[in-house]
Formats: sequence, C-alpha cells, structure tokens
Amino acid sequence: MANGFGSLYVGASGLRNSQNALNVVANNLSNLDTKGYVRQQVVFQDVEYNKFAIASISDQYTGLGVSIADVVHARDQFLDRAYRTTAGRYSFYQTNYDAIYEVETQLQEGTGNSFATAIDDLYGAFAEFAKNPSDSVSQNLIAQKAALFLSRADAVYEGFCDYQDNINVKVTNDIKRINEIGKKIHELNIGVQRIEAGGIETAMDLRDARDALIDELSSLCNITYSETFDGILKVKIEGSDFVTEVSDFPIDLYTDKSTGFVTPYWPLLSQPRENKYYEVFNLDHVDAEHNNDIGEIKALLLSRGDHRANYTDIAHISSREYESGVGNSVMMNQQAEMDTMIHYMVTVINNMFSPIDDFSKVYDTDPKNPLTYPITVKGLDGKPIKVTKETKVLDVNNCCVGSKGTLPPTELFTRVGSDRYTPVTMTINGKEQTVYLYNEEDWTDESKCYTLNSLVVNKNVVENPNILPYRYQNGDIAYDMAQSMYEAWDAEKYVLNPSDVTPCSFADFYTKWVGEIATVGSIYKNTSESLSMTKDQTDNARTEVLGVSSDEELTNMIKFQNAYNASSRYMNVVSEMIDYLLQSL
Repeated sequence: MANGFGSLYVGASGLRNSQNALNVVANNLSNLDTKGYVRQQVVFQDVEYNKFAIASISDQYTGLGVSIADVVHARDQFLDRAYRTTAGRYSFYQTNYDAIYEVETQLQEGTGNSFATAIDDLYGAFAEFAKNPSDSVSQNLIAQKAALFLSRADAVYEGFCDYQDNINVKVTNDIKRINEIGKKIHELNIGVQRIEAGGIETAMDLRDARDALIDELSSLCNITYSETFDGILKVKIEGSDFVTEVSDFPIDLYTDKSTGFVTPYWPLLSQPRENKYYEVFNLDHVDAEHNNDIGEIKALLLSRGDHRANYTDIAHISSREYESGVGNSVMMNQQAEMDTMIHYMVTVINNMFSPIDDFSKVYDTDPKNPLTYPITVKGLDGKPIKVTKETKVLDVNNCCVGSKGTLPPTELFTRVGSDRYTPVTMTINGKEQTVYLYNEEDWTDESKCYTLNSLVVNKNVVENPNILPYRYQNGDIAYDMAQSMYEAWDAEKYVLNPSDVTPCSFADFYTKWVGEIATVGSIYKNTSESLSMTKDQTDNARTEVLGVSSDEELTNMIKFQNAYNASSRYMNVVSEMIDYLLQSL
C-alpha cells in the first residue's frame, strides 16, 4: 500500500513539472519576436529514492518522481564575446567611413564637380591672362574666378567644420547614452542579486535586459566585463571601472573654450579645478596592431580631431609626426590638405604678381660697400625693426605694376590681419629709399596667414581689376610673367602631406587629393563591410543558440503535453488500484 501511495507522488510530479515546462514553452513562444529575449530551457532532476528492500544482489529503491532543477538561459559566452568585439570594430570603421563619405559629399564628386570646376575656371582665367595681360577682360576674369574659387573653397571648408560640430553633438549624445546604460546595468545587478540570493530562482528577464545593454555598449566603446559569483556584472571601459559591485561611475565631458569640442573624462580620477583631466579614450596609435580600433566614440573623436586644422598643422613636420597626429583624423586631415592646396596656389600667385626675395640679394649688391647687419629701422608704429640678410622684401628690380604704376604691386589674395608689406625708409649706400618689408606669416595668429579662414580676394582688385600687375616698370607688357604664372600650374613640386613622396602640380593636386580620399574611403568601406559580414555571421550563430525557434518550441509543447497526459493516465490507474485494494480489505 505504501508503494501505491508513493506512486501517486511520481504521477503528481509528472503533472506538476510537465505543466511548468509547458509554461516555459508558452513564455518562449510569446517572446518569439521580442528583441534581446533569450530562450529558456527546462532541466529536470530526480527528486529522491527510497530504499524498500534489501536483496542479495543489490538494494531495491523506489523513486518519487522528478522536479525542475533549473530553467536556464541558452547562451554561449564565447559567441557573445566574439559578437561584441566584432560589433565594436565594425562601429569604429563604419564611423570613419561615414566621415569620408561626408567629405566626398562636400566636394560633390560625381554630382557636378563644383569645387573642381572652380579650380579649373581659375586655371582658365590665367590661361586667358597669359595671352594678353593688358586685356581688361582677362584681368576682370581673374578677379571674378578668384572670388568664386575662394567662395567655393570656403563653402567646402565650412562643410567640414559643420560636420566636426555634428560629430561633437554625436559624442555628447553617445556619452549620455553610455551613462544611462551604466546606471541601468547597476540597477539590474541589484535586481539580479535580490532575486537569486535564495538560490531558487534565476532572474531571466533581468539578465536578458542586462545582456542587451552590454551588446549596445560594446558598439560604442571598448569594454571588458565579468560576473561575480553572486550575479553582479562588472564592466570596464578602456580598462577603467565603469560598473562595479558598489556603483556605476558616469563619464563626464569638458569643453574646449576655443573650439567647443567636448572630451570624455573620468571625474573621480581628474581634478577639473586644476585643469587636470583623466581622459577616457587614448587616441595614440589606434590601429588593429594595438587591438584598440574598437568603438564608435573613439572613431568619432579621431574623425573630429581636437581643432579646426589648416596648412600649418602639416607644414614642416616629419612623416612620423604626421602619421601619429593629423593623419589619424579624417576631418582634420582633409582640412589641412585642402588648406595646403589653397596655400600653395595663393602664395605662388601672389609671389608672381608681387615677388619677394632676401634683402641682401635685392639691396646689398655693391661688393665694394657691403652693408653691416643687422640694420635697425623704425616701422610705421615707431617700433624698431631689425633687418638681416635673409629678411624678405619686395624685389623692386623685378616686379611688375598695374595701371597706376605704383609700388608695391598689388597682390591678388590678401590676409585679413596683415598687409603684404610694411614700407620703411632706409639709407643704403648713401641713398635714401623706400624698402618694402614683407610681413611674414605668423602661425600664432591665423589672421596673418594665407589660410582659408583669413583669405579674401583683394577688394581693390575686385573694384578695379586693372591694378593687377601686368606690365614692367618701363611700360613693357609682362608677357613672360603672365606665361610663367600659367605654367606654374603644371610645375610638379607640391605634396599633399609630409608622407607624400610624389610631388604634383596644381593641375593634379586636386585629383590626387580626391584620389587619396577615395582610397582611404575604400579601405574603411571594405573593412566595415567585411566586419559587418563577420558580425552578422556571429550573430546568426548566436541566434541559433539563444533565439526562439517556433518549430522546436512546438515540438517541446507536444512532448510536454504528452508527458502531462501520460502522468494523468498513470495517476488514474494508480488511483483505481488503490481503490480496489482498499475495497478488498
């Protein structure tokens, strides 16, 4: 009789656990399309066995049924880590490609070639000027095309700057999202710990939500993570604690006052009052070799750079300095290379219209009466100016003049913060004469440089184009000067950047620049597409493990329904047997 009642326990356990298993299947099916949901699987275990007899061969036991040992997540940690690493790399290269695509859009390649057309038009204007420098139509054409050229160049450069600002906003939003994720993971950690503290229940939904947040975080930055024995998920960003057992540690931003660019930093490790910031992202040597080309934010910071670049950022630096600096930033590199092209063109044109040379070559020409250096003269503001052999001055002996015949000759492009020359009166070999000292570009003051941000077409030329130098001081038309200016476009002596070892001409500079952009863009595009395929393949493999299959769940449903029905029939039979035995007694 005792064994009969024990058999009821077996049947009851079958009913109870089959019903619970059906509930798990129903939960899986109801979340078939829920993003981030991980399918649950039932694991059964024997309850216990009772010894009811001792035999010569072995003891005899009777079982009391089964119970659900656990409802587990179907996750593969190796696939999770592979997916998250690949997702981070994909985001890095895709973000860089987006920046290159923006550059190509600004240049309008393939949709009109407007900037290329502006360059060609200016080239054409100088070709006409070379035919007859004294022709007022040719002079006017130069003024018009120069203004259009600068206007278009300014528009492209401003487009680059606007995209830097857009990146800056994106960095701010991404950091805000990262902090939200950190706070939520910490809250979920507390929830997981509270539910699982008794060792009975597993916090499935909370773990699913936490894993989904880790997936999202992995695409934004380079993370590492681990789980403690009591279910707490610890997260590090770029090697620094972000979420621990105790709390989450939000990232803060400091803003550069001159550019408005934000930089993420760790508040607890920094001293803002002393202007000491522990930056979250180290942007030195970011590449696959160092295994740190991971995360959208790092790519955004690299693409944006830390300021608006111009030709001074790549002038007179080594290839190594370039590769480890401006060359790493998509937007700064394009700004600097574009401005380098503009600087080359503007200075060559101005130097032909208004040539400069060393003071000694222009004035110290009497070997019997050499000058003593330095020579101190007074500037227009009364301050002393020291003149050396190498001081740049107007080459008065070889310069041309415009219709008015006055010196110094008019330059086509002017700087907003400086005139081309400072006239001073000097006595040379007993003769008093006016010397036009060339005002060198001052890299500490952008307004005194021939850079896009401070360049304008000479307003006097716009108003009266015939003041452009076109004749020698003796009245002869300067055909050779005009021809030299036209031929200067084909002189192959200009490089894109310090790593460029193949000089090119003005005519080829733009083509070469755009070609380099296309090459870099192709590398980023191909890499991101390859990583996208790898990411999708890994995600598909992961989905096979953690995803809900309707066919599989329906199969499980039929299995557990049959188990439930079998347990029910089993209990009916046992119940009838017990009734019969009781009635017999």
